[in-house]
Amino acid sequence: MEFKNLDVEQTAEQAHGLSDQSKSEFFSRRCLGLLHRRERWGLSWRGWLAASGLAALVLVLFIFRIYPFLAVTDRQSSADYLVVEGWVPVDVLKEACAEFHTAGYRSLLVSGCIVQNEWTDKPDATYADLGAAKLRRLGLPNELIQPIPCLVQKKDRTYSSALAVKQWLAEHGLHPKQLNVVTDGAHARRSRLLFQKAFGTEVNVGIIAVPDPQFDPDRWWRTSEGFREVVGETIAYVYARFLFHPSKA
Repeated sequence: MEFKNLDVEQTAEQAHGLSDQSKSEFFSRRCLGLLHRRERWGLSWRGWLAASGLAALVLVLFIFRIYPFLAVTDRQSSADYLVVEGWVPVDVLKEACAEFHTAGYRSLLVSGCIVQNEWTDKPDATYADLGAAKLRRLGLPNELIQPIPCLVQKKDRTYSSALAVKQWLAEHGLHPKQLNVVTDGAHARRSRLLFQKAFGTEVNVGIIAVPDPQFDPDRWWRTSEGFREVVGETIAYVYARFLFHPSKA
């Protein structure tokens, strides 16, 4: 025990008079280089209070402003063609019919990829075909409805559907300068972004968001459906806006 105390005293005596940096290097060598000394800045109680207030402000802004941001409506006034995504609920299809009759479009184009999680005996059934069938049942004449199926099942479905619409228009010698897209609530901003990426600068894409009847848009966080849709679409929009690059898709 005496030898240990002596060793500690010798170590302290050797370190006495050294600068802080030299002391740090000295003790590091004594510990075989396994330890090092480092200064660190930390938040004071005022700092923690300010950080907590800022986090609360961001949360409140997200809760009350994110749905209006996602569910944007911005029509192109001179569009000749209306596109509706075939997977949307019937209530959205009804609004698409009303929009079609009110604005006097030439045709209603129905986009959509291969059906997922649906009971069907057709492996290549698409939401474009299902959406078109529902529109007929809603009373829209068949000659005004044009389904445009896209045989993509999982990856980048909205963008792939937009490319299919663009290709169909080109194949039929149609080159609109504007078109409008009808979709479901919080999906709207992402749909417009991806359709615009697909069509490029040649076409101005307008968007019409129809609120989802399953939840109150002003209180979306109070239901599981609203929470799932809004949070999910927020994440999906961030991916589409900053991480999705069509040339590499």
